[in-house]
Amino acid sequence: MAKTKKASASTESVPVLPLKGTLVFPSLVVPLMVQQPEQARMVDSVLTAGGRLGLFLQRDPEEDDPGPDDLHTIGTAGSILKMLRFPDGTVRFLIQGLTRIHARQFARDGDHIVAEIVELEEKSGTSLKLQALQRNLLEQIKQLVELAPYLNEEFHVSAINQETPSKLTDFVASHLNVPNSFKQELIEEPNVLKRIERLFQVVNREIEVLELSQKIQSQAANELGKSQRDYILREQLKAIKRELGEADDQREIDEFREKIESAGMPETAATAARKELERFAFMNPSSAEYTVSRTYLDWLVSLPWTSGTTDRLDLRKAKSVLDDDHYDLDKVKERILEYLAVRKLKKDVKGPILCFLGPPGVGKTSLGKSIARAMGREFARISLGGMRDEAEIRGHRRTYIGALPGRIIQAVKRCGSNNPIIVLDEIDKLGTDFRGDPASALLEVLDPEQNDSFSDHYLDVPFDLSRVMFITTANWAEPIPPVLRDRMELIRIPGYTDVDKLAIARKHLIPKQLDNHGIADEQLTITDSAVKVLIEGYTREAGLRNLEREIASVTRKIARRIATGRKNQHVTVSDKDIAKLLGPARFTREVLTREGRLGVVPGLAYTQVGGELLFVEATAVPGKPNLILTGQLGDVMKESAQAALSFVRSHTAEFGLSPEVFDRSEVHIHVPSGAVPKDGPSAGITMAVALASLFTERPVQSCLAMTGEITLRGELLPIGGLKEKLLAAARAGVTRVILPQENKKDTVDVPKEIKSQLSLKFFGEVLPAVKYALAETRSGRANNRRPAAKRRRS
Repeated sequence: MAKTKKASASTESVPVLPLKGTLVFPSLVVPLMVQQPEQARMVDSVLTAGGRLGLFLQRDPEEDDPGPDDLHTIGTAGSILKMLRFPDGTVRFLIQGLTRIHARQFARDGDHIVAEIVELEEKSGTSLKLQALQRNLLEQIKQLVELAPYLNEEFHVSAINQETPSKLTDFVASHLNVPNSFKQELIEEPNVLKRIERLFQVVNREIEVLELSQKIQSQAANELGKSQRDYILREQLKAIKRELGEADDQREIDEFREKIESAGMPETAATAARKELERFAFMNPSSAEYTVSRTYLDWLVSLPWTSGTTDRLDLRKAKSVLDDDHYDLDKVKERILEYLAVRKLKKDVKGPILCFLGPPGVGKTSLGKSIARAMGREFARISLGGMRDEAEIRGHRRTYIGALPGRIIQAVKRCGSNNPIIVLDEIDKLGTDFRGDPASALLEVLDPEQNDSFSDHYLDVPFDLSRVMFITTANWAEPIPPVLRDRMELIRIPGYTDVDKLAIARKHLIPKQLDNHGIADEQLTITDSAVKVLIEGYTREAGLRNLEREIASVTRKIARRIATGRKNQHVTVSDKDIAKLLGPARFTREVLTREGRLGVVPGLAYTQVGGELLFVEATAVPGKPNLILTGQLGDVMKESAQAALSFVRSHTAEFGLSPEVFDRSEVHIHVPSGAVPKDGPSAGITMAVALASLFTERPVQSCLAMTGEITLRGELLPIGGLKEKLLAAARAGVTRVILPQENKKDTVDVPKEIKSQLSLKFFGEVLPAVKYALAETRSGRANNRRPAAKRRRS
C-alpha cells in the first residue's frame, strides 16, 4: 500500500458499502445497485441523514458477505444524489465520489460495517513534468478513442474539460478497460505525479495492443479472397510471425545446426542437440520455452567436447616452475613429475585425483595454480566450503526456471578446454541438508572409472571428465565421507619449520610485499634476525598467512616513513626494530611459564590448523570419589581421562601412594581453552602423568611434552599427526618429547632441524614413561597445594 499523508488528525465514523466490480473515484458520479435488504436500509438512512458513505473495494469479489478483514483500507467517501426502489427489493442509486479516505479501523454495527476514517491529502503541484504528462496523456486518449471500440468521442471531450491533473487521472482510469487491482492502486496513490505516470504507461500499452490487433486482422483480411482454407491459415500465421519478429529465426537455426556439426560432440550428445533444435525451430520466441531451449543449445555447442591444451612434458622445465613457485613440498612435486612421466610414455592416461591435506596457509590452493602453469593447462577453482545443494555439482534440471549446469561443467566451459586442472577447495567443509548431499554427487566426478561419462542434470548427456585433473584441498580428513576419501590419493602437506618459514619469507613473501607497497629493493632491507623475531614472537601457526600479514604491517610502516621523508633513503629493519614497529611480542614460550607446577602437563594435539601445545591440569579436593572433566572434551577424550585415573589407581604401589587417597578425593581434570572443543585418544599419557604428578607431589621435568594413547593394561599406543605435533613442540620451546615406540618409524618424515632441536624418548609401556616424565624431587608447597586427602593423613 502506498504511503499517504493524513489531512488532519480528526476522524469520522461512516457506514461502509463493500464494492465488488465497480470502483468509485473522487469527483465522479457512478450508478450503483444493492440487493441485500440491510444494505438497502443503510443507503436509505444515509440519504435521509444527508451523510457520507464509505466505498471500499473487496479483496475477494466472490465473497457475498465480506467482513472487516476482507476490505481494502483505502477507498472513497461518497455522497448519494438520487435513489430508486424497484419491486424486486433492489435499490439503484447515483453516488458522487468526494475524496480519498483511509480507514483506521473497521467494526460491525448491527447488520452493516462502519469505519473510522480520515481524509487523505493529495500531493500535487504545478511542475513542468506534470503539465507535460497531462498534455501527452490527452494526446494518447485521443489516439485510444480512435482504436478502442468501447470509447467514444464524448470521452475525449470530457477528458479535455477536466480541471486538474488529479481529476483527469481519476476520470480516465474509471473508464479504462483495466483490472480493478490497477484502479485500486491509483486510488491508493496520493501523489498525483506518480499516479499520472503510472496511468500513462497503461494507456500506452493499451494502444500498442489495439494497434497490433488491428494490424494482424488487416493483414489476414487481405488474403480472404483466396479459396483454400489452408492457405488462408498459413497467411494469417505468416502475418503473426512478421509482427512478432520471427522472420530471422531461420538464420539462427542454421547457425546452431552448423555449430552442432562442428562441435565434435559424441553421437549421443549430437542426437540430443539435433532433436532439441527441431523443437526449437517450431517454438514461438515469446514463449517461455523458447529461451530455455536456446540457452540449452548454446551450452551444448559451446562446451569443449574435443578441444584441449597440449601438456608440457619437459620434466626439467616443469620441476623448475614448481621449485620457483613453492619451497620444499617435495612429495607433491614428485607426484606431479611422476604423472608427467607417465603421460610422456602413455598418451591416453587418465588424470589423477589428488587431495592435498594440511593446515591453512601452507600453499595447497596456490600449488594447484603452480601445477597448471608447469603443465601448460588451464586452471579453475571451485570453492566447496559451505556448499549444501547437490545441484551445485550436478546442475538443475531444465524444468526449473533459471536452471544452469553444475559448477563442474561451468568450470570446464570457462576454461575452454576438456583437460584443465580444477581445484575443489575445502572439500572437508561440505554440508548436507534437504536439498541433497554434494559429497555424494562428487562420487561420480572423482571416480576415474566413472567420470568419463559424467551426466549433468542440465545437459542430460554424458560428458568426458577423465582428462580433467582434479585436485582437492582439505584441512582435516575426518569430515570427508570415507567412500569419497577412498577415491582420492591423499598427500599430506605438513606445517613449515622456522627454517622453512625464514627461507620462504626471504624468497617469496618479502619481495611480494615490497612490490605490493611500491618499495624498491634498495630502499628496504629486512634482516633474517627480524624475520625470526616475527616467526617466534608474533605468529604461532603451521602456515604462512599471519607471517605474511606481519611482514606487510612492517612494510606499510616503512612505506609511510619513506613517503614522508627522502625517497632515496635506505631503511634496514633488524630484530631490535620489530618491537618498536609492531609493539611487544604476542607469543612466548608457553611451556617455560608453567614449569614446576603439580598436575600441570603439556601435551601435543593435532588440529585442522596444524599441531598445537595442549596443557592438561589436574587437582583434587576433599570429597567423595568422583572424576570431574571440563574443557569441552569429547567422548573419546573423557574415556581417556577415566582410563588414566584407573591406571594410576591400579599402580599406587609403584608410585608410593596409599589406595585410600583416592577414596577421599574428588579429582578434577581440566584442559584450558574451554571454548574450543577437543577430542581424541592421544592425550591419554598426558592425563596419566598429570594425575601421577598431582598425587606424588612431583612436577614434570622442564621443557617436556608428550603424546600417546594408553590402555588399562599399561600399553602406550601409536598416534597420528606426528610431524605436525613435533613442529608445534619446537615452536613452543619444548626440548624433550615422550612418544609411543611404534611411532619411531614415522620420524623419517620429520625435518632434520626439528630432530636436532628435540630429544625424542620412545616408550612401549605407560609406567616407565610416567616415571621418566616426573622429576626426582618433590615440589614445595609454594608451587602448588598438596591434595586435600594427603593433608589430612599427614
